Amino acid sequence: MSQTITRKTGHFAWCALVALHLARREGLVQSDMQKNLFLIRWLATAKKQRRFDRDVTPDIDWLLQQGRTLGSRAKLPQKLDYLYRSCTGALHEQSDLFRLTYALESAKEAGFAYQLLSDKSWHRRHAVSPDTLSNTICLSKNALEQAFDTDGHQTAHLPVKIGGDIAALAELLTQCGWQLITTDNPPLYLLLTLINPSISAG
Repeated sequence: MSQTITRKTGHFAWCALVALHLARREGLVQSDMQKNLFLIRWLATAKKQRRFDRDVTPDIDWLLQQGRTLGSRAKLPQKLDYLYRSCTGALHEQSDLFRLTYALESAKEAGFAYQLLSDKSWHRRHAVSPDTLSNTICLSKNALEQAFDTDGHQTAHLPVKIGGDIAALAELLTQCGWQLITTDNPPLYLLLTLINPSISAG
């Protein structure tokens, strides 16, 4: 399996695990049977909507077959966790920018809208401000370009505007080696890498 396909498979497995985690937080799934049914529906929808690259279709088909044939005995959460860990075990060894991109893509799969804003839409009179009830992430294009060096290492705090389920997003970011820092001006937060940071949280 090539490195590219391995990364795609790991990302797919990660998105499935995030979706299951959010469903558990919301009380939608509790028992092993409910987890199995949730994941079968999620996998079937992901395949139908072609959410992921066709390279991972064999993985989706295999998991669907296992879940439908064995029921809760298929242990789909454990299979997805193994798939994720075996494909992306070195995630925390990647650059800050890679891990941020991975986290943002995972957030999109978990239901967060993602907007990359111009200076006009970020700062000025008609600046975009996320709705507190809508899962939204807004980044400044200019700030994003200035926050990383050519090797993808963070060199400056990265401002981000967030709406919706901030706790769920913060947990997802933490698992990707990032932390959210609160400010005195919500919905504005700061993003800081947790892995070998070269700048302080203050």
